[in-house]
Amino acid sequence: MVAQTRRMMPPMEYVRLLDESAGLDGVIAIHSTERGPAAGGCRLWSYADAGEAMADAFRLAEGMSYKNAMARLPFGGGKAVLRRPAGDFDRRALFEAFGRAVARLDGRYVTAEDVGTGIADMECVARQTRHVAGRTAMPGLAGGDPSPWTALGVFEAMKQAVELRYGGTLSGLTVAVLGVGNVGAELARLAAGAGARLVIADIDPLRCARLAGETGAHIVATDAIAGIDAQVFAPCALGGALDEATVATLQARIVCGAANNQLASPCMAQALTARGIDYAPDYVVNAGGIINVAAEYLGESADQVRGRVLEIGPRTREILEVARRGGLAPSLVADRMAERLMMRRESLPA
Repeated sequence: MVAQTRRMMPPMEYVRLLDESAGLDGVIAIHSTERGPAAGGCRLWSYADAGEAMADAFRLAEGMSYKNAMARLPFGGGKAVLRRPAGDFDRRALFEAFGRAVARLDGRYVTAEDVGTGIADMECVARQTRHVAGRTAMPGLAGGDPSPWTALGVFEAMKQAVELRYGGTLSGLTVAVLGVGNVGAELARLAAGAGARLVIADIDPLRCARLAGETGAHIVATDAIAGIDAQVFAPCALGGALDEATVATLQARIVCGAANNQLASPCMAQALTARGIDYAPDYVVNAGGIINVAAEYLGESADQVRGRVLEIGPRTREILEVARRGGLAPSLVADRMAERLMMRRESLPA
């Protein structure tokens, strides 16, 4: 069977962001508002040019539509991508300018932190608009750094994938984690706590050294980790990790990680299936962060976040089981489920 691709619809709306005095250069892309306001984080990255930034924003906004639908959130998909200014820059001025741009969309887009941004940045945005989450958590309410929730969701999915594949737990298995930033490091800690042996790789040697000292992980080079003898491979860095060369050398029988857009091309989904590798679709398993963001924006509690994040594991297992029965790539199964959900407006349960 030939792997199918998504419909790849262009964003229904996008806004080019330019404010030279504040150092703001980027784009807000809104892919879908069928289920509610477009929600997705704000990424700050060193893009080569505006075209590269826009292409990334469009791709990420589409991914958020799928992610939010699969997580049963009352939001569509959107994303903001900002080009990081060269040299020193006034971070507060940049994010306040970005906040003004979000405010002009009048609630059609809800922003939050993402790669390269954090709570302090979102507090700057909040000076200009209320359509922002990822801010300092208030007692008893959702909010704050979403990365622990993202890691927990991936961990719950990983446990289900391992049980389905091996009939047991993570104890004694080897988990190879590529990228040990906030999410990857927390995922590694959770896996180590469950008895897994860790192999880790990151472009930052200090991150690896700190985590290895904490968990006893074995450190390898980033270009070697895919070939490690492991049961689980967890891509937790930037997207595109599952390219032709990586898939060909993978030793793990399960891929379950936190990175967005892990498949370098749609055909990699079928390549993994052809090799007998269970791929837990990235936007399904890494939805914990947006679940927290949505709950914060809606004024809900941390307990409500936890309940929804814990649903990620059973949801992942269902996708893997359907894929096995039909001989399909799990990502195709997940995409079709999400596309059906995208067309439905629904409220979160109380």
